[in-house]
Amino acid sequence: MNLTRSRFLRGATALALAAVLAGGCSRGSPGPAPDRAPGRTGAGPCPGAVKTAAQAVARAEAVNAPWDGPTSGPRAVPGKSIVFVASTMTNPGVAGTAKGVREAAQSIGWRFRAIDGQGTPVGVRAALGGAIALRPSGIVIGGFDPNTVIQQVRQANDAGIPLVGWHATTSPGPSANPKLFTNVTSRVEDVARISAYWIIARSKGDAGVVIFTDSSIPFAENKSQLIRKALLSCSGVKLLSYENIPLPDAGTRTPQAVSSLLSRFKDRWTYSVAINDVYFADAAPALRAAGRKGEGPPYSIGAGDGDPSAFQRIRNRQFQHATVPEPLNAQGSQIVDELNRAFAGRPPSGYVTPVHLTTTENVNDTASWEPRGYREAYQRIWRG
Repeated sequence: MNLTRSRFLRGATALALAAVLAGGCSRGSPGPAPDRAPGRTGAGPCPGAVKTAAQAVARAEAVNAPWDGPTSGPRAVPGKSIVFVASTMTNPGVAGTAKGVREAAQSIGWRFRAIDGQGTPVGVRAALGGAIALRPSGIVIGGFDPNTVIQQVRQANDAGIPLVGWHATTSPGPSANPKLFTNVTSRVEDVARISAYWIIARSKGDAGVVIFTDSSIPFAENKSQLIRKALLSCSGVKLLSYENIPLPDAGTRTPQAVSSLLSRFKDRWTYSVAINDVYFADAAPALRAAGRKGEGPPYSIGAGDGDPSAFQRIRNRQFQHATVPEPLNAQGSQIVDELNRAFAGRPPSGYVTPVHLTTTENVNDTASWEPRGYREAYQRIWRG
């Protein structure tokens, strides 16, 4: 589960991060944190930060919030066709969003097709080029940076094909360069902050943390840097390691990285946070082989996307304890609604999904996070 810097900025970021890591390791880290509930606060390294974090976590865990998205807009424009170009369908967030788009599109009689970019730059360029060649009414940029396919984006712009992104740029809303009608995603700042807050609150500000990210994706790298900044707002949190593992390589590289981390940090590694839940599926075998228990440390939170397998791991307390899920089906409906607004000559809705937190405390028997009433709201808009 939504993204180009100069070499100088990359170097500066790397040096700064190295300094943080070196400082954190040299000071040492505490032993394993007890299993504390998020709402409890008390004396510790950063009581003010713990209190703020606990309050934010409690708000984000609410499950009965009413629909706060669009309730008006243009009637569905008939006879349209859309293509969802996926970065890789092995990413559960991308696949889940594609499913939501397909269901919403077909509910109003639109033709739908998905093309898988296979997780490589060449594959994504070929997929987007193939989509443009089909001359659809609209195209969805599914989970990849449009700057990496700028030639194809301009071809679509020149052909008058509206582009709507999902986790395509760093911010929700329209993009002028590259030109997207809008980008559907939650605010990365909110997702990063609540992920860090969960760790700070649950550990009472006393944690040794590993971050898993994919620095090849600007959106993901930005998210993980925001997580790092929020974590280090509490003096008791030590950043042990910043693991850069490309998402397409997670299945092979994550188990090796986890084994190495366990050897290096042992019980000092008490918490993990990842830019996508998929890392924890791949970490589980290595943790299990090392004799770790699924309900114990390192306690793990995924900062997106909240796919069904993540909900299952959280429910069963199997090496994942929380996620910040995107409402993938609801965002699929929003993508269709945004494309419909483009077809009707109307502006984007401006809606941004509020942050939500699914944990072992509120997961119940659900397999995804979806706000109440979104389907009915969009169907009322499209039916006019």
